[in-house]
Amino acid sequence: MTTQASSHTMPWVQTRGWHITLLLLALVVMWDLSGWDLRVMPWFGSAQGFALKENWWLSTVMHTRAQQLSVLAYVFLLVMVFWPLGPFRAASRRQRAASLLAITASLVAVSILKRISLTSCPWDLSLFGGPASYVSHWSLGVSDGGGGRCFPSGHASSALAFMAVSFPALFSHDATRHRHGRALLLLVVLLGLVFGMTQTVRGAHYPSHTLWTAWICWTTGWLTYRWTAGQPASPAD
Repeated sequence: MTTQASSHTMPWVQTRGWHITLLLLALVVMWDLSGWDLRVMPWFGSAQGFALKENWWLSTVMHTRAQQLSVLAYVFLLVMVFWPLGPFRAASRRQRAASLLAITASLVAVSILKRISLTSCPWDLSLFGGPASYVSHWSLGVSDGGGGRCFPSGHASSALAFMAVSFPALFSHDATRHRHGRALLLLVVLLGLVFGMTQTVRGAHYPSHTLWTAWICWTTGWLTYRWTAGQPASPAD
């Protein structure tokens, strides 16, 4: 009995999910208040623009090809909802569908916010040779003179939305599956940060854009999964 009990745990995403979500929000807001966006971007750009904007590795491999890979991953997960293989079999069809729905909701949320945003990309700023003036994304409805539609980061979301892949395991009461879910979540977050950093170096996004994208994807995905997946199976009595 002791061995069986020790192999199960109450998922932290259920017991402390709101606390973690609000803590992450506070950290992102603190970054915004620090003003570090405008301190970081001159590391990579100058009045002549961003030297690595058209770098083949960053623009073709880490941006274009990475986005194409994200589309393939989405299609693969759609197939796994109906014809699961390997570790996907450990989750119910409802959980697999909820995970995919959470990914979709995250992508849609970022896309909508990006479409209505008046915030332009760093490479559009006059500081870096463009036509726009810096206006905080908190200044809602205020145009900066550029093209806008640059907040949050669509490219980072093509990785960070997939945090929801980890949710069936992360919400599991089984300690082993839960541990695997944490590892998968960490892997996706790291990949998302790499995607975000790629765009920062190229001049496409401030670091805050990636941080906000991470929070939006986490919160949207987490809430969507909670509302649609149902309760995870509890340990047997």
